[in-house]
Amino acid sequence: MSHIAITGAAGNVGQVAADAFEESDHELTLFTHSENDEMDSVVLDVTERDAFVEQLPDDADVLVHLAANPSPYADWDELSGVNVDGVYNAYHAAVENDLSRVVYASSNHVLNAAGVADPTEPETTTDDADAMFTDDRHAPDSYYGVTKVAGEAMGNFYAHRHGLDVVNLRIGWLLSESELRETVDDPPSSEYEEAAVRFARAMWLSPRDCRDALLKASTADLPENSLVAHAISENEDRLLSLVETRRTLEYDPQDDAARVLDDE
Repeated sequence: MSHIAITGAAGNVGQVAADAFEESDHELTLFTHSENDEMDSVVLDVTERDAFVEQLPDDADVLVHLAANPSPYADWDELSGVNVDGVYNAYHAAVENDLSRVVYASSNHVLNAAGVADPTEPETTTDDADAMFTDDRHAPDSYYGVTKVAGEAMGNFYAHRHGLDVVNLRIGWLLSESELRETVDDPPSSEYEEAAVRFARAMWLSPRDCRDALLKASTADLPENSLVAHAISENEDRLLSLVETRRTLEYDPQDDAARVLDDE
């Protein structure tokens, strides 16, 4: 059993992460940005470095750093504090408290620029978009994607400088099956509806597969450090390669957006 600390525990991915680790009997410390009546959490502003160091337990083994502004449509000033400074603070606190691993919530948006229907529409995918692999050159599609590239670089640096185990987990679009259907029925881009539907079908991550990815990223022996892994479901229309994630983390996705949508 490991002691897992999770930032951003009240967010969509954070709630799934908390459920995953609770079910596997790991000790948990949950951090939220504000008081949350639905979970036993510690309030933490990740942009406050000293508070981060002080509140991160020194007997924790793994920090799953999920706290972020998650919007690919946000401006730089809305993102840079929590998504850049907050990531530095997370790694700094992990080293100061002698943690062994950080799982950093990166994103498909670090690679998606080449396949978007329009540069201002990061949640779209063209019908001729190429497959994307973990060792491809970064191609961020938004300021959000840029901050995630910076976060991956921070992890690479801390793995090299401090010997910290680091997993840059590129998380897809976490939606329940009903939310996936609603997104496809009412795409977020009215101008590029087909491309938006294609993006959802390609990048979907089910809650069940999300739990598996987070557990494996936090507990598996790493064949290399730092490690990049894609976390999407086994979608028939996927563009992110899952070969590396299966081999390195023994990730075993069970769900497929096409099966959910085409079986209606």
